[in-house]
Amino acid sequence: MWHAFGYSMAGLRAGWQETALRQEMLAAALLLPSSLWLGRSWVEVVLLAGSVLLVLIVELLNTGVESAIDRIGPEWHELSKRAKDMGSAAVLLSLLLCAGTWVAAIIHRIS
Repeated sequence: MWHAFGYSMAGLRAGWQETALRQEMLAAALLLPSSLWLGRSWVEVVLLAGSVLLVLIVELLNTGVESAIDRIGPEWHELSKRAKDMGSAAVLLSLLLCAGTWVAAIIHRIS
């Protein structure tokens, strides 16, 4: 388990090199504590925090896919483009889910 933890930390350090992940982690640093204030029940807190963590997870997976594709070679290939585009689409969907969850919670809180 100790080695697995070390590999995970190495993955987070490698991900930190990606601008998008850094921006999302900074947003998470604000949103995760805010979920404790905004959520009215433990379920709402989990949904708010979980949607933020899901964005980070998907971004890390997308970065892994992009790194694997880049490792294969720099030349353009339709399958490489498709893999990278699908990873990007997954990040977009996770961001939309997160934004929708937060907007719904804010509307619920102020109404």
